[in-house]
Amino acid sequence: MNQHTPAAANCCVASLLIACAFLFTGACAQRTPSGPYTSDSAPDIARNPALARELHARASSLMASDPAQAEQLLRQSLDADLYHGPAHNNLGVLLLSRGELYAAASEFEWARKLMPGHPDPRVNLAMTLEQAGRFDEAINAYDSALAVYDGFLPALQGKTKLQVRRGESGPGMLAALDEIALRGDSEWRDWALLWRSKIESR
Repeated sequence: MNQHTPAAANCCVASLLIACAFLFTGACAQRTPSGPYTSDSAPDIARNPALARELHARASSLMASDPAQAEQLLRQSLDADLYHGPAHNNLGVLLLSRGELYAAASEFEWARKLMPGHPDPRVNLAMTLEQAGRFDEAINAYDSALAVYDGFLPALQGKTKLQVRRGESGPGMLAALDEIALRGDSEWRDWALLWRSKIESR
């Protein structure tokens, strides 16, 4: 989806509005369902993937305009198919936008495991961990996104922004800032060039 902005990254995407998050636009009271990553998961759990995809698509179109209805549809999607990764990801986005970090992280973990080749849930998880102050884990999550999608710009931006925040420097940082300046939008380009000059002058 859209790149983060430096301002959003500065506050660890604390407000993570829908426009800043990584939604999947394919095709409740908080619950802790049994499923693929819990000890009481059942191999014969009922699944309706087609219905889950349909409900998820409807929810995706409402994420910005009607988040309450979108959440209801996402939970219905997961009732239809608990293994539908994009619904877990987008539910996590809604939870994170409300500051429910633990619940959001849980949904992003589900999405990450169900969508092993996709970087978006990993970046969303990294932003959640960063907002929670768990910076080392956030860096690892950004790295895992880059491992499945080499050069994924939002992951590179998020990781580099966090490293700058922590006062890190070095050749790797300069290279990352150069890439952000080259590939990012104008706001990110200005930010990267500013911090490159600051690091070089130390």
